[in-house]
Amino acid sequence: MKHATTQALYDYWNQLRGSKPAPERSAIEPGDIRTVLGDTFILEAAEDESYRFRLAGTRMCAAYCRELKGRDFLRLWAGKDREAMDTMLQAITSDAAAAVLGVEGRTDRGQTVDMEILLLPLRMRDQGYTRILGSCTTMTKPYWIGIHPVVKQTISSLRLIWPDEQPFFLRKVNAGSEAHSIITAPSQRLAYRRVGHLTVYEGGKSQPEARHTAE
Repeated sequence: MKHATTQALYDYWNQLRGSKPAPERSAIEPGDIRTVLGDTFILEAAEDESYRFRLAGTRMCAAYCRELKGRDFLRLWAGKDREAMDTMLQAITSDAAAAVLGVEGRTDRGQTVDMEILLLPLRMRDQGYTRILGSCTTMTKPYWIGIHPVVKQTISSLRLIWPDEQPFFLRKVNAGSEAHSIITAPSQRLAYRRVGHLTVYEGGKSQPEARHTAE
């Protein structure tokens, strides 16, 4: 996590959840994160496999030059990046994984900006992890932000963070499944899997240096 906003929101979420995989949606107090509200958003996972914005901060909306509330988060992505994002969102809502992504945003004039996106599960009573707390921040503040909208974005890096250091797919591997591979190093064990066009190296609390590659 490179941006101070990303770090602040993750620390707040992590403190709220304590020993649980994720905090309750009702535990989120906007006043506690007022300094980063402009970059934050909340998604709702729906039965039609959409992830619609219930809330979106003003700075995030400014980057896209439109109100995002009610729009499907997946429609911000295209092609293989959309496939990868769909898989990530399923991991978040099914296994309470968290994700941090490096993204390149591009305008229709060819202007680019590096962005960082954080996705964190929230639990709804009797519904499971059907809300996602997130942030979207630009790493720099180019003059055209808020004037020329980001119309295309591609994933440049991706990291998953599991709540119990033992994600569902890895438990299956340890039980004898050959669906994924394990790499063992002297001081670190990493599991990897294909996510769309990306190879994602998984990391839990004790693996802060989990890596990724994009092809």
